[in-house]
Amino acid sequence: MEVILLERVEKLGQMGQVVKVRPGFARNYLLPQKKAMRATKANMAFFEKQKAHLEAVNLERRKDAEQVATKMNDVTVVVIRQAGETGVLYGSVTPRDVADALDAAGYKVDRKQVSIETPIKTLGLFKLRVVLHPEVSVSVTVNVARSQEEAELQLSRGGMVTAADLRDDEDEIEEAPEAAEAEVSEEG
Repeated sequence: MEVILLERVEKLGQMGQVVKVRPGFARNYLLPQKKAMRATKANMAFFEKQKAHLEAVNLERRKDAEQVATKMNDVTVVVIRQAGETGVLYGSVTPRDVADALDAAGYKVDRKQVSIETPIKTLGLFKLRVVLHPEVSVSVTVNVARSQEEAELQLSRGGMVTAADLRDDEDEIEEAPEAAEAEVSEEG
């Protein structure tokens, strides 16, 4: 089936292009989402009349998305999840979880805008892409941790913190006062 794209569609084409797609993709995704219209002679004439208006609307949306992108670029959000000793999550982090975390941080993002390439099933820092507009996307870091303290520790270390790492840190914290007392007794 041939359709006229009403906006840029990733891996398909630019606005105004006539592309051939599978009928199911057109019926179930492109047409209901108003991303395309059937490529008939009447629709082609209608599109040519509306092209300037559609381009102006697209430009306006793109400017708004670029303003949000400048504020949101390289933002880090924390998602708290339960996990086992080895750092494997009980479940996974979904686009909805990331969108909720971004919403809590003050950025209005829909779950459909969050692009997760591979499922997030472990603790750690993950780079994700948020598509604000078909031509504008930003990189966001998601910090998946068991607690807020662990999230801060992961951020400072730049990676996943396991239960063994947490125990080592607790041992260092306990040893520090003992070492300070030993130095004081040697001086006195």
